[in-house]
Amino acid sequence: MTSKTIFITQESPANALALNKDNTQVVIAGRNVFKVFSLVDDKFEEVCNLRVGKNLNLNFSCNDVAWNLIDDHILATAATNGAVVLWNLNRPSRSKQEHVFIDHKRTVNKVSFHMTEPMWLISGSQDGTMKCFDLRIKEAIKTFYSNTESVRDVQFSPHQQHTFAAVSENGHVQLWDLRRPDRYFQHFTAHSGPIFACDWHPETTWLATASRDKTIKVWDLSVKPICDYTINTIASVGRIKWRPQRKYHIASCALVVDCSINVWDIRRPYIPFASFNEHKDVPTGVAWRNDPQSFLSTSRDCTLYHHAFQDATRPASKANPQALAMNPNLDVTFACKINVNAPSTSKNLPNLMKKLSLNNDTFCMASSVIHRFVCSERQPNWFKFRAERYMLRGRLSDICDNNARVGMECGREDLFKVWKIIQTIYAHPFGDILRIAPIAKEDTLNLNQMNLGTTTEQNASGHDHDARSLPGDGPSAVSGGDDETETDETPENHNYLSNILSRSRGPFNSYKRPNLGDFIFGDEDEEPMPMAMRPEFANNMINNDDEWILPREAFPLRHELQDRSPPPEQFPNHSPEINDDSSSFIEEPPILVVTNIPKPQPWDPSDVVRAALWHHVNIRDVQTAVTILIVIGDKRNELGIDIATQEHWILEYMELLSKFKLYNIITEIIQLSWIPSILQLNQQSTTINVCCTACTKPLQRTAWRCDRCHTSRHALCSFCHRVVRGLYTWCQGCAHGGHLRCMKEWFESNRQCPAACNHICEFT
Repeated sequence: MTSKTIFITQESPANALALNKDNTQVVIAGRNVFKVFSLVDDKFEEVCNLRVGKNLNLNFSCNDVAWNLIDDHILATAATNGAVVLWNLNRPSRSKQEHVFIDHKRTVNKVSFHMTEPMWLISGSQDGTMKCFDLRIKEAIKTFYSNTESVRDVQFSPHQQHTFAAVSENGHVQLWDLRRPDRYFQHFTAHSGPIFACDWHPETTWLATASRDKTIKVWDLSVKPICDYTINTIASVGRIKWRPQRKYHIASCALVVDCSINVWDIRRPYIPFASFNEHKDVPTGVAWRNDPQSFLSTSRDCTLYHHAFQDATRPASKANPQALAMNPNLDVTFACKINVNAPSTSKNLPNLMKKLSLNNDTFCMASSVIHRFVCSERQPNWFKFRAERYMLRGRLSDICDNNARVGMECGREDLFKVWKIIQTIYAHPFGDILRIAPIAKEDTLNLNQMNLGTTTEQNASGHDHDARSLPGDGPSAVSGGDDETETDETPENHNYLSNILSRSRGPFNSYKRPNLGDFIFGDEDEEPMPMAMRPEFANNMINNDDEWILPREAFPLRHELQDRSPPPEQFPNHSPEINDDSSSFIEEPPILVVTNIPKPQPWDPSDVVRAALWHHVNIRDVQTAVTILIVIGDKRNELGIDIATQEHWILEYMELLSKFKLYNIITEIIQLSWIPSILQLNQQSTTINVCCTACTKPLQRTAWRCDRCHTSRHALCSFCHRVVRGLYTWCQGCAHGGHLRCMKEWFESNRQCPAACNHICEFT
């Protein structure tokens, strides 16, 4: 027997393989290949090619092949045309075909010989039937109807002579007795999808099933079907086979995607015990050579492999033993690898946790230690507190005020500031002006047109005051006479921009008066002022039509300076007004001239808001990010966050809410969502499957009349005995019910069912 991995390549892929009773020969069968090989001296030798003859019809196109476990020269194949073909290797002629059974109407998926009765052959077909053939009389002696669309696999039980198992595409498992073909004696639903394979354990009453739902389940059938183990795979499973002499090991082949053959320890269902990665395409069959250290496999890559278990890879030995997790209460759990070579550690570890050899059949044990760090000061669950008190509907300004207050109550000053910033950006009108577009020249920056200039003329009432002072300097921000009425603050109104400028942090009203400096205005006997613009100077400077002029008298000298200027006659070219000592000092040329006013520049806050949302997501605060996206409405489209990312955030937040059973908040988020896939969540799982109370069969077409027993008893109220036309409520324990009003009236003073079935109903 070979002890290393070898292979041979064929001209066509094989769909199945089988070993003879001595495990020295293997037969492979497919649509275009049908050969027998012997395995000697670490190589494959072809014994015979069964696909010969002049009439190569569909009888040679095989879905499955089985080798008789008693008579070493008998083979059976399941053909794609619905035939079950019997082959005799001892026939002297070139063609080895013995007999063709044409009892099935559709493709045959599986054939299987009885383990102790060599003349019994059973088949499972796509037509939903199973047939038992007697090779002595060469006909089907019994037919079993599964009442399903197709039978994918049939296997005789090694523990009970007359029992076999059949699996079908509807996810059901049926156990049959050969002596009673009229009905199965046991039936149960094993998977949520089609079952493609099953295999009996050679030592115990376990039946393993493999399905499209990416699971392998092990069922204990000693009393009633109980699922003892479930293995989760990465793809649909097409073939399974128990490993001999190893109670908890089973091999599997994927139907798609995965090209590896995995051997699982059913006690560790999430990572394979060993993997064989030699095939380049999906494997189609696996068979053990009655030895736990070697098996054979075929694949769609046209290869036949003999695998030595010592050449397997051990995925568990490469798994990362480190992990970190945190719950909403800020408790942290940390798993780290144990250094088994450390003297202080190795003494305390059991022998199983020390490094194992790759050839050892013991599963690689986890060598990790878990540390848990608990928050010393246990505080209320702030996540739930914020979720219950956050506002998602209403005016944006009110929402931001409420949510900022909630954040401050949680001790999160950063959340308070975030909501205030959102309010300033999206709810403040000044934020809209700066954010939307720059102000046009012809619109409003001519401050004469906007009545923002400063004048000392008397108004119509004769009062001498600053009628057009800068907004914010006085109690009123509107300009004009006393008989003028106050207008609304709209962008068309000149006073609107006045109020905006008064609330902005401009150089006029946001300057805080500092300590007195070295430069003062006025005479020394007056109160000195710091070097800041007085309102009347500032208002004069705002006028675009005039130059900003700072008079010379704005810089009075604190002490007398000696006049060393030459006499006027030394400047003959100057005008007499300049040389005249009596000329006024204010008429001298200005020192500071400003000819242009800086205009408010547009600002797009999208980058800042987007960075803030990503910051909160990165610190595991997806609650804040999702809430902001909801409350800002259509402005979220300006942030540049793709829909897939937004959907991921919302689903993650909904999952966290579901852990705290905050289903009403989840419903509100679904209703406020702008993503179609999330909007459709509340339209799923809304169907209630009801049964007829008379025959206990599920209702098919209508909810008021049973199609089987043709009765409408299920629609009668148990209290008033009238047909329920509106809302119908019922007990899930006894299935009795009636009008909602009647049930409320009954259960106000009673606990037992109104239908007198003695069931204690719970009405909530």
